[in-house]
Amino acid sequence: MRLLLVEDEVNLSETLIHLFKRNKYEADAAYDGKEGEQKAMTGVYDLIILDRMLPEQDGIDVLKKIRKNNLKTPVLFLTAKHTIADKIEGLDAGADDYLIKPFSNEELLARVRALARRNSEVVENEEIVIGRSKFLPRKGELKFGPGYGDSVNLTLKETGILEMLAKNNNLAVTKTDMLQKLWGPENDGDVNIVEVFVSYMRKKIKADLCGFSIVTQRSVGYKIKIL
Repeated sequence: MRLLLVEDEVNLSETLIHLFKRNKYEADAAYDGKEGEQKAMTGVYDLIILDRMLPEQDGIDVLKKIRKNNLKTPVLFLTAKHTIADKIEGLDAGADDYLIKPFSNEELLARVRALARRNSEVVENEEIVIGRSKFLPRKGELKFGPGYGDSVNLTLKETGILEMLAKNNNLAVTKTDMLQKLWGPENDGDVNIVEVFVSYMRKKIKADLCGFSIVTQRSVGYKIKIL
């Protein structure tokens, strides 16, 4: 599980990143709202922990923008803003949970575990319409044709790549982001493997029947093009 912590208090951020890694989570930090939004929109994170009061762009604006772009990653607000009105504003903006500073590390970890379980339950039966096809990520299946009567099975890595592309609102996903999400940070830099899998997928997915293709955006990565 990979976490993104958007927190401008450097000492607190470093402490929490160490806490997460000690508890077997991969964790990255962002120190202002704009950086947090950019990292969140890569789609590589399983959970976002977001401060409300941030430089450059506050947490509410960050959350509204990523939700507007159809990013469904669970978000936990971690903030000193503690009134009922503050909580309502945060939850209405799209947060999944709200934890007030100061907090205990044990409670934070418990909430992270709870959100991870909830997210797993929510996506179990997820279906994504792409062009003239229906993608079932948990089954690794892409249905297409009249009444979705035909289908093609995808490998685990192919499924992960298509899911990242489908959930990125038709924006390009970099090869590095795919590599880190699906192969882990220890493989960072070896993007050739991503190119190989995308090549396999293009042979499997018949664009004229499925209504979409995977196209290369030069110097960026890959994106879905609806036909």
